Amino acid sequence: MQKTLNSADFRKMVASGARMLEINRAKVDALNVFPVPDGDTGTNMSLTLQSAVREMNACTSNRFQEICDAVSKGALKGARGNSGVISSQIFRGICSVLKDTKDSFDTKTFAKAMEAGTKVAYGAVSIPKEGTILTVVRLMSEAAPKLAGRHKDFTEFLTALIEVGDEALARTPELLPVLKKAGVVDSGGVGLMTIMRGFLAAISGDTTELGDIPTEAQSEKKDDEAVFGDNSDIINLDLGDIAFAYCTEFFIINLKQMTTLADIDKLKEKLMNIGDSVICIGDLELIKVHVHTNTPGVALSYALELGELDRIKIENMLEENRALKAKLEAEKKEMGMLAICAGSGLEDIFKDLMCDRVIEGGQTMNPSAQDIADAVQKINASNVFVFPNNSNVILAAEQAKALVNNRTIHVIPTKNVPQGFAAALAFNPEASVPENKTNMTHAIDNVSSGQVTYAVRNTTMNGFKLKEGDIIGLDNKRILAKGDNIEETTIKLVKALKNDEHAMITLYYGEGVSEDDASALASKLSEEYPDCDVDFHFGGQPVYYYMVSLE
Repeated sequence: MQKTLNSADFRKMVASGARMLEINRAKVDALNVFPVPDGDTGTNMSLTLQSAVREMNACTSNRFQEICDAVSKGALKGARGNSGVISSQIFRGICSVLKDTKDSFDTKTFAKAMEAGTKVAYGAVSIPKEGTILTVVRLMSEAAPKLAGRHKDFTEFLTALIEVGDEALARTPELLPVLKKAGVVDSGGVGLMTIMRGFLAAISGDTTELGDIPTEAQSEKKDDEAVFGDNSDIINLDLGDIAFAYCTEFFIINLKQMTTLADIDKLKEKLMNIGDSVICIGDLELIKVHVHTNTPGVALSYALELGELDRIKIENMLEENRALKAKLEAEKKEMGMLAICAGSGLEDIFKDLMCDRVIEGGQTMNPSAQDIADAVQKINASNVFVFPNNSNVILAAEQAKALVNNRTIHVIPTKNVPQGFAAALAFNPEASVPENKTNMTHAIDNVSSGQVTYAVRNTTMNGFKLKEGDIIGLDNKRILAKGDNIEETTIKLVKALKNDEHAMITLYYGEGVSEDDASALASKLSEEYPDCDVDFHFGGQPVYYYMVSLE
């Protein structure tokens, strides 16, 4: 019987929960409401937790305070999509209670931590929706105090808590009609229960099929945090303050006869105590040393204990930092724009609309709050307008506000790329920040948009009986069209979206569609709607054959 858990046990719980979710993330992804190939809840939650594990593993302390701070920080930095952001806030609340633990915690304390996790998660969502992961964590947290009173043993407690969570999960289709129509339970709730089973596995010792715990997220991001284009000349504009003023480099040669390989390791430890960015590599013939420190003389004296010094270089980084800060400050502009999308053609359009940066993201690959914050820091502007262009990225963009320095993020709640284009077109560099924000927000209201893709399973939704492979057209909320081929379905979708006020129809064709196909479709739409201007552009987006915009 295990009545209390220490910091090592908590580490195992977090790592085990992350690993269990990673193993099952494809199953969670498959529980998508819309039967289209863009389910990403499991991936978002898994990457969020992997970030928490990475920060936790980097923490060398065994004190609850430091471990909990690392888990909370890591989860926030890695938060992706709505499910990932909510998961990060659940962990933040749990850690806010456990961080005050001295040596160990019992089931009653963990029950309080669950209550705090629920409170913080609900507070992170402007309009909490029942029938989601929030409902599952709330019902578990409400039952947790009573269960803790009955069960002192953690294995028994977590087993009972999981039973409550499973029952809550089964009820989600009754609370959220869209789940019931799709014939699935809430995917975020499934992800949470997968994590809870990982917690139980860590405590009970049953690690069947868990394998080794990974310390890095299984991300497919490109170099430079998946930012489009050639970024070789881009630096992070968040210079901050210099903690250690002197970049100190040298070689140690002609090592003393008594010097051993262990002494080289000891030198590295000493340098880490007086600075950062430590490199101490070599053998008994030659050692290369690099360290940022405020006491370069001390670093040199440590090295002299091992041998002679050669090619010493000490640079004052404070002066370099001051000069670069002054240059950037002189060049800083009042406003900038950041767009999020997937597809090289869409990226080019955003750049033509004067967006300062474009980062890769959208369905199946939501950027994290840290990804968005990092991109904002690379825009030399006091105010940055962010176009999420996906409803599942808006919350992460809002969370990024807490991760930036010396900049203000203004999230324009664009739910798709056509809305992002409209918002960017509304930007006026001569207008004030409030005026631009108002104009951009109003601009997205004038855009009707939809996407064309294919069904990935048999289901009935919005009056359509779908089978796997059917071509479907949808807006942000509903399936509006179904057909046997891409062109037919796109025409049906345009008809469903169009009203008498629309004067322009724009097609953005993606992967799997040729320019000739898009041109032929545009011609047919021009014949069908002679009162509208019809245009088409290469988008290059994955998943969706066409993105359609009507204005």
